[in-house]
Amino acid sequence: MKKSSNKKKLFQSFFGLYVKNLQDKLNDISCDEIFNAAELILKTIKLNKSIYVCGNGGSAAIADHYVCDFFKQLSKYTNLKAKIKSLNSDQYLISAISNDISYSEVFKIQAERYMKKGDILILISSSGNSENIKNVLKFCKKQKIKTIGFSNFSGGFLNKYSDISIHSKINNYGIGEDINHILMHLLMQFIATTNLNKINKNKKDFIL
Repeated sequence: MKKSSNKKKLFQSFFGLYVKNLQDKLNDISCDEIFNAAELILKTIKLNKSIYVCGNGGSAAIADHYVCDFFKQLSKYTNLKAKIKSLNSDQYLISAISNDISYSEVFKIQAERYMKKGDILILISSSGNSENIKNVLKFCKKQKIKTIGFSNFSGGFLNKYSDISIHSKINNYGIGEDINHILMHLLMQFIATTNLNKINKNKKDFIL
C-alpha cells in the first residue's frame, strides 16, 4: 500500500508540473499572431477560398482534426462554410508520391495541383524543419500564397518563413503537440463565437 501511495504522489506531482508547463508555454505565445491567424482564416472562408493543412506524425493528426472542426463544427453554429482539406488525408496518394518520387515532395506536389490564388496553407511541425514542410512552404512563398505556421522547439525554417508564425518554445513533443491542438480549437471557437447565426446566438457551447 505504501508503494502505491508513493507512486500516486509521484503522479500527482508529475501531473501538476505537466499542466503548469503547458499553461506557462501557452501564456508565452503572442496573442497578436493568433489573432492575425484567426482573421486570415475568416477572410479566406468569407471569400470562398480554400484552406489547406499539413503536418507529419502527430501534427498530421492535428491537420486532419482541423478539417473535422472547421468543416462541420463551424457550420453548425454559424453561416460560415469553410472549404478545407488536409494534405495528409489521401493516404493512397501520399504512399504513391513517397514510393515513386520522394516523401519530401508529398505536400508540395499536392499544393501545385490544388492551391490557387487567395487560398492559404496551415503548416504544423514541431521542429519546423521537416523537408516536406520546407518544400511546400518554399512553393507557397514563390506563389505568394499566405501561410500560417505552428512550430515548437526552436521553430526552425517554419517559424522563420511563415507569413504568420505561432511558435511555442518547448522542447517536449507531447506538450508542443498539445499546444498546437489547443490553438486549433481556440481559433475555431473564437471564429464561431464572433460569427454566431441567429439560431445559435444564445448558445453557451463557447466561452464568450
